[in-house]
Amino acid sequence: MNRRALLTGMATTVATTVALGGCLRPEYRTALLDETGTGSVGAAYSLAAGDKLRVIVFGQDNLSNIYAVDGAGRIALPLIGPVKVAGGTTAQAARAIEARLREGFVREPHVTVEVDVYRPFFILGEVTTSGQYPYVSGMTVETAVAIAAGFGPRAARDYAVLTREGPTGLVSGIVPMTYPVRPGDTIVVKERWF
Repeated sequence: MNRRALLTGMATTVATTVALGGCLRPEYRTALLDETGTGSVGAAYSLAAGDKLRVIVFGQDNLSNIYAVDGAGRIALPLIGPVKVAGGTTAQAARAIEARLREGFVREPHVTVEVDVYRPFFILGEVTTSGQYPYVSGMTVETAVAIAAGFGPRAARDYAVLTREGPTGLVSGIVPMTYPVRPGDTIVVKERWF
């Protein structure tokens, strides 16, 4: 085989590899996201700004209501004022409210707290209608794309970049379309090259 044919063949192979490399998805990187908690919303769900909580104080109908968690991570109840709930669970929020009520307002308070409405998730990039949407329990990146009216014409359809709040700050990773979404997550659907 002559040298020219060999070099031409190698150049064609390299060009084909580079061209097809743009079509391939990047490697999934979910390890840091997985460390932020379970993939679905459950007992370990951490409350944060944007959540709406149903607080039930047994025997005190005037205190039982739905309260929004404000930007400072607090809910404001009558009589006792603001109570810090961000970063804790619903059980911890109930104990904090009981402790405040016990300080001269209610003799033996019994409080139940449950999430009435989860904080929204955000989806950006190559989707038909990007924006903020209400969280739906059990959703994946794929269902988030469906809620945003589907993929845009140039969307990479087999992965997305997901960002969520972790214990030490924001954590991002490249995830498959079947990856579970949590309230407050931001999903970016990237543009494909070809």
